[in-house]
Formats: sequence, structure tokens, C-alpha cells
Amino acid sequence: MKLAFIIDPIAKLDPTHDTSVTLMEAACHRGYEVFVTNVESLSVIGGKAWALLQPVVVHPVELVDGKWVAPHPWYELKTGKFQALETMQVVWMRPDPPVTVNYIYATYILDYVDPKQTLVVNSPAGIRSANEKVYALQFQDVVPETIVTSDKEVIRKFVASKTEAILKPLDGKGGEGILFAQQGDRNLNSLIEMSTKFGTTPIMVQAYLPAAQEGDKRIILLNGEPIGAVNRVPRSGEFRGNMAAGGNAVKSKISKKEKEICAKLAPTLRQDGLVFVGIDVIGGYLTEVNVTSPTGLREIDRLDGVRLGDRVMDWLAAQR
Repeated sequence: MKLAFIIDPIAKLDPTHDTSVTLMEAACHRGYEVFVTNVESLSVIGGKAWALLQPVVVHPVELVDGKWVAPHPWYELKTGKFQALETMQVVWMRPDPPVTVNYIYATYILDYVDPKQTLVVNSPAGIRSANEKVYALQFQDVVPETIVTSDKEVIRKFVASKTEAILKPLDGKGGEGILFAQQGDRNLNSLIEMSTKFGTTPIMVQAYLPAAQEGDKRIILLNGEPIGAVNRVPRSGEFRGNMAAGGNAVKSKISKKEKEICAKLAPTLRQDGLVFVGIDVIGGYLTEVNVTSPTGLREIDRLDGVRLGDRVMDWLAAQR
């Protein structure tokens, strides 16, 4: 099988953490041909999507005293050639957010990959339709009370009604730009102005969930089925559990309530072509649906003694 990964520069990836590396490693372990490229290389020629595809071999990390240790060098990158993406069986779209205009343009180019020849994960149209914050709002019975607006007075009234709330940019990642808002805070107006860029950009405002101090659980779904989870516990003095914000990864199981949330999402995710997804759950409430480059596999593998990359490769092999 041939797999292409559209990623950020490979030299900047962390082999002990990044899920893209985990997936490439699993593919290489099976003897699959793995290629990497970037968004800037994507082109449409003759009605087909093309890119400069560089062959890569990823060497496996090892678990030493409870920590992943990567060999040096951990990858070998070879000279590539410009070719149609339809020469691949699978194309992974995994640059990190934010989802900029150029990111959206890349999904338009990927629309010109023939789905009969090549599986694109995740679906370009699915990525466009699934803002990682707003997408969750279609599942109203499992999300916390939430509004999306740029109106200061609407936000102020919501915060007053909940006493405490979280302000989230719609294009953020890794907890970046998330603010804690509290009724009576003399900085509240300034926080709203900064978040909404003075009323010009809508943001998500969610009721604060005290259970966030116990952790923000990342659950990985493969074709709608939960395959693993890790709890991300905020460090002292922090309200964000994101690992990028210093959250501590803790072993976790998927509860009955969380399985019900996954089952509720599954038909819509499959319909939208969202094969590899990471959802965030706090206190039994769905807060986000991550579809661009969801992470967490390395942490789940380390804590649970599994190899989720192999499970993903099993599923892909069954599709092709």
C-alpha cells in the first residue's frame, strides 16, 4: 500500500508525541510505501491533484522507563518526484491548525483526488464543514450550554447567567487563545474585546464545567468507533488540560456515557467522511470535535500498552 501524508515540515515534528509520526511509523513497520508532502506543493493539473511526494522511512520509537525515546535520526527522507495523488491508496491531510484560507484552498485541491482510486483522510469536504468548535453544536443534548457570537452584550449576559464561562476562538488549537471569564471581573470587557477582535469575529462561549479540573478527555474515533482515550489533567494554576498547554496525560477508560456520545456522533461523522477524529469530553459533555490533525495516539499507546497505529492500518487495509 502507498500512503501520502500532507504534514507540516517533518523536521519540526516530535516523534515521541505527534500522531502523524505514529501513523507513518505503523505504515513503515508493515512495509508500506510512505511519502510526505506539504500544503504548498499541492496542485491541480489536467483535472487531477498533484504534489511533490518524498519517500520517507520512519524508525520506531522505544518505550524506556515509561517514556518514548526516538532513535537519531528517526527518519530518512529521500528525493521525491512530482506525481498525481491518485497513485496513492491513502492520502492523509494532517497539517496543524489554524484552518487558514490556504488550508481551505488545499481542501479544494484535494477534491480533485478520485475517491474511487484514493481514500483521503479526512474528507476535504468534511474538513470544510467541520469547524472543530462549531461542529459539536449539532449534538445539543450532549454539549454544555454554548453560544457563538461576536456581540459583547450577548456575551456579557451569557457570562452573567452562568457566573463562569470559557471564551474560545473558532480557529484555535492546543488551547491557544482560550480565556476564563467570570461575572464581576473588571477585565471582562477587555477579554471580550480581545477575543472578538473588537466585535468583528465570532467566538464560542461555553458554560464553564468545574469537572475540567479533573481532566479534559481526548477520545480517538476510527470510522465512528472509539478506539482509545487519554485524560489530560491541567497543571496547577491552569484551567486548560491541553497537552500543548502543559496538561498531564493520564491513563483513562471510556465510560458508558462517553460511548453513548460516540454512538450519537458516529452516523454524522461517517456521512461527512470524517474517518479519524478526536473528540474532547469534560464531565460527560462533548466540547470539541477535532478533525484536522487530532493527536493523542502516542500517549494512549504509552499508557495502555497498545499500538493504535496498527489498528488504523488494519482498518485502512480492509478498505483498499
